[in-house]
Amino acid sequence: MKQLRVNTWFATLLMFVFALLQMPLWAQEGNTGTGNNNTSTTTSETTTSTTTTYWYTEPWVWVVGGAVLLLIIVALVRGSGSSDREVHRTTVIKDH
Repeated sequence: MKQLRVNTWFATLLMFVFALLQMPLWAQEGNTGTGNNNTSTTTSETTTSTTTTYWYTEPWVWVVGGAVLLLIIVALVRGSGSSDREVHRTTVIKDH
C-alpha cells in the first residue's frame, strides 16, 4: 500500500511542476478576451538581421576547385600511361 501512496505523491508533484511551467506562457498571452477592454497597449518591436555568406556560394571557389580537380585527373592519367616502357630484369644465380 505504501508504493501506491508514493506514486500518488509523485503524480501530484508532477502536475504541480507542469502547471508552474505553463505560467510563463499564460503571462505572454496578455489581455485577450478577459479583463477591461478600455486599456490600450502599444508594442514596439525592433528587428536586426545579419546576412552571412558561406564559402561554397562564392564562384571563385568553384573555379579553383575545378582547376585542382582537373590537375589531379591529368596527373593520374599521365602517371598510369607508362605502358610503352619496357623493364628488363636479369636474375643471376651463383653456384658454389
